[in-house]
Amino acid sequence: QVQLVESGGGLVQAGGSLRLSCAASGRTFSSFAMGWFRQAPGKEREFVAFINSNSRTEYADSVKGRFTISRDNTKNTVYLQMNSLKPEDMAVYYCVADFRGIGGRSTSAYDYWGQGTQVTVSS
Repeated sequence: QVQLVESGGGLVQAGGSLRLSCAASGRTFSSFAMGWFRQAPGKEREFVAFINSNSRTEYADSVKGRFTISRDNTKNTVYLQMNSLKPEDMAVYYCVADFRGIGGRSTSAYDYWGQGTQVTVSS
């Protein structure tokens, strides 16, 4: 069983930055693909970014160039650096893990989910 614990959410003004962190339990973190999804009120959960076990990354078009996903396998942690935040980025952000190491843009690609962390962007 893998547990994911997100942190780093909060309130920021439009144009500002936040860095989300997700700490994972387990000794095989380096073999996992890790990702982030988000869900705004009244909207479906949507893909944000993932990084696979080979550190290949993909981003949603809406965040490309503004968000950066990275991982530190020595700390069992994945990060999401969010710059130039917009009001439409406001959502609950979820950390996800795929034990196969592949990742993907679909929620079904992931086996484990964190509890979520709120990001609020004021205009």
